[in-house]
Amino acid sequence: MSRSIRTGVAVAGLVVGVLAYEVQVNNLPEPLTTPARSIASVVAAWTFLVAGLIAWRRRPENRLGVLMVLTCFALLAHQFRYAHNPLVFTLFFLLGELGYALFSHVALAYPSGRVTDPLERGFLGLAYAVAVVFPLAILLVYDADHHLRFFDPTRRDDLIVVWSNADATRILQNVYAVTAYGILAAIFIALIVRKVLYATPRARRVLVPLLIAAVAAALWAILNGILTFTTNPPSITYDLFWWQTAALIALPLSILAGLLRARLARAHVGDLVLQLEQTPPNGIRDELARALDDPTLEVGLWLPERRAYVDGEGRSVTVPEEGPDRAVTRIENDGRPLAVLIHDPMLIEEPKLLEAVAAAARLALVNARLAAEVNAQLEKVKESRSRLVAAADDERRRIERDIHDGAQQRLVALALELKSAQRRLGDGGDPELEQLLASTADQLQVAVEELRELARGIHPAVLTESGLTAALEALASRLPLPVTVDAAVDRLPPDIEATAYFVASEALQNVVKHSGATKAGVSASQADGVLVVQVVDDGVGGARTNGGSGLRGLTDRVEAQGGRVSIESVPGSGTRVVGEIPCGS
Repeated sequence: MSRSIRTGVAVAGLVVGVLAYEVQVNNLPEPLTTPARSIASVVAAWTFLVAGLIAWRRRPENRLGVLMVLTCFALLAHQFRYAHNPLVFTLFFLLGELGYALFSHVALAYPSGRVTDPLERGFLGLAYAVAVVFPLAILLVYDADHHLRFFDPTRRDDLIVVWSNADATRILQNVYAVTAYGILAAIFIALIVRKVLYATPRARRVLVPLLIAAVAAALWAILNGILTFTTNPPSITYDLFWWQTAALIALPLSILAGLLRARLARAHVGDLVLQLEQTPPNGIRDELARALDDPTLEVGLWLPERRAYVDGEGRSVTVPEEGPDRAVTRIENDGRPLAVLIHDPMLIEEPKLLEAVAAAARLALVNARLAAEVNAQLEKVKESRSRLVAAADDERRRIERDIHDGAQQRLVALALELKSAQRRLGDGGDPELEQLLASTADQLQVAVEELRELARGIHPAVLTESGLTAALEALASRLPLPVTVDAAVDRLPPDIEATAYFVASEALQNVVKHSGATKAGVSASQADGVLVVQVVDDGVGGARTNGGSGLRGLTDRVEAQGGRVSIESVPGSGTRVVGEIPCGS
């Protein structure tokens, strides 16, 4: 809308406000009105005019500015029904209650300028109907000798009266007071509270001041409606005017504060540019969330080779469908997708803020995407390492089963057959043949034991059958030095148990081969979702992860599970090997 039209509306509002003041002062006696009360009524309406014109200029596509301007003129028109000119009285009595319906409309339409909720739309339809139908019905039966409620006793002439009846006039006024100032006001409070409760966190912070102003106005209406049924209204009835005026002024001021808040947020975008220059890629999301005042913000970075969005750590980000809970803003760079912001839908009503933040963040998001690509590749490498470890463990278990169920069983069977052949020869047999059979049987037994040891080294059956604790105890019992075992952990996924076992096995093998230790200890404990395996000895120390392929391979295996291995090995003070493996429980 052009500047000249807005200027014309402002001038018209000022002129109508002055005329409304004159009507009140000249037509209503004290205490119904005083210069101060008349000025306050006009100022309350002008507050809507100022806030509406500012909103109209800032967001011309938003209907909220127009609604507030209309509310201003409706509130001023309300004052003209006090005129004694028959035409002016009739016209503005008919339209005078629309200001309160428009007040409700503004409150429910904030901040988008649209009312989409079916309950709220139904309420507004009823409010507008009541605001027009009841004044029209009263005018049709108006008795000039019976003054209207809310008016001074002065006679007024009605131009459209059809059946002048004092009782009908009184009944219609009472029904209107109950409907508009009782039922509709209570429903309005419920709808405003519901709007705030169902709002997103960011929207709720913006709507709370509006809630206070709207509920204050509705409570005034309820109390005022109750007092109108008293024969002699107490003096407090006249004081309620200031409550009403304060509530009317508070609503547009709350809306204006919201508009200025968004403008101040855009003013700080320059600071955001400087801040992002010093922010690492994984911290960009937090900076943007602060700039947009949206703690629920998610940032997805577009990876062309994967044709998917990921976060700063390289993890996949699912872009939701836009709806009442989430909104999506896409950011491009040279016409190509760069990133996506998944945010509070309330931000849609602040497009300039979103555009400013997106522009400020564009360079930082380019750098963040490069970092995300690296992290995504790293994540793929980690997944690949995990798959390789899992495949290797599966292959170990298969080989162990094949040795146990195949070669080992055949060798045992062969040894038994040789023993049987040796018994058949008896004492009268060839001594040399008997000795050969006995020697062969003994060698087969040694081969069986060696195969068993080999199978245990590849993947001990006790680990699969009885768990980590039993496997560690079996491992310690086979070593040529005293080894204490302190382990009491629950059954865990096979890959976790296998990794923990091989940490202990490799560390203890190094103790036997290189440390010169006289004793060792192995422990396993589980806490806060991490399995900790620890091997200590009293040997010569000096072990390093890069000193041999065993510990290096052990470190790679643990890291493939997302864990880490640490070694404390001061020369002359023994060695401590600690493996920490995430176990998810």
